Amino acid sequence: MRLFVTGGSGLTGPAIVSELIAAGHSVTGLARSDAAAERLEALGATPHRGSLEDLASLRAGAEQAEGVIHMAFGGDFADPEDLVRRDRTAIEAIGEALAGSGKPFVSTSGTLVMTAGRVSTEDDKPDPDSIAGFRIPGEQACLGFAERGVRASVVRLAPTVHGPGDFGFVPMFISAARKAGVAGYVGGGSNRWPAVHRLDAAVLFRLAVEKAPAGSVFHGAGEGGVTFRAIAEKTGQMLGIPTRSLTPEEAVDHFGNPFMATVFGVDAPVSNDRTRTVLGWEPTHPGLLDDLEHGDYFHKGQ
Repeated sequence: MRLFVTGGSGLTGPAIVSELIAAGHSVTGLARSDAAAERLEALGATPHRGSLEDLASLRAGAEQAEGVIHMAFGGDFADPEDLVRRDRTAIEAIGEALAGSGKPFVSTSGTLVMTAGRVSTEDDKPDPDSIAGFRIPGEQACLGFAERGVRASVVRLAPTVHGPGDFGFVPMFISAARKAGVAGYVGGGSNRWPAVHRLDAAVLFRLAVEKAPAGSVFHGAGEGGVTFRAIAEKTGQMLGIPTRSLTPEEAVDHFGNPFMATVFGVDAPVSNDRTRTVLGWEPTHPGLLDDLEHGDYFHKGQ
C-alpha cells in the first residue's frame, strides 16, 4: 500500500516507517522541518511538507494515499484545550479526505485514557476523568469515520514505549532518581504501568493498517502492568542507589511537579487479549525491566 504517516520522524514513528517499508509498503511522511524531511528520506520514505496546523497538506497527503497512520501529537501541554483542538481538527481533516473510500485510517491514543485502578480491556470505554482524557476526543473523531466508509481504528499506546534513545517517562523517572540519590515510588509501589518495546509497537501499527476491522480499538501494551516498585528497584540496582517509598507530598518534590507525581502514582493496567486475537500480534522484544538492565538507559550521559 501507499501509506501516509504523520509523526514518522519522531521517537516511535521511525520504527513504524521502517517496519512498513520492510513489509513492502511505500511511505510518505509528514515533515514540518528540513531535519524531519532528512530523517524520513534516510528511512526510505518520501517527505510531504506540512504540519498538523496545515489542514490542506494533511488532506492532500491522505487523498494521495491508500491508507493513513496518524502518530503526530503536539502543542502546549499547559493548554489542554489547544491539544484537543489540534488533534481533533487534524484527524477530522484526514478522515474527511478518506470518507467513502474504504481505506484504512489508524490513529493513535494512549492507554492512560482508561479508568485507573483496574485492568481495562479494548472494549471498555475511556474515562473522561483519566489523566490522559485529552486524547479521548481524537479517538472519538477517528472512530466516527468508521460509519462514513473509512476502515478507521485506534491504537492506544502504553505510556512507556521503550527502546534505544527513549526520552519519555522512564528517562524522567531515572533522572529524578539520579538527582535525589534514591529511586522513589509512590506508596507501596504496587501501581501498575503498561509498557511496550518500540519495535513491537511498530509491528502493531503495521498489522492495524493492513487488517484492522473498522471501528476497532487496540492496546499497544506488550506488558499490561509492570509495578512501579519493580521499576524503582531495577533503577536503584543499575544506579547503585537505594529505593524508597514516597508519600504523595514527597513525590511532588521528588519528581519535580504535581503532574509527574500523579503520573508515576497512577495504577493503569490494561489487557491486550483482543489486540492479540484480532490482529495476531505477538510481542517478541524485551520487556521494560529487561530493557532497563540491558538497554541504553544507564549509559553515560543518559
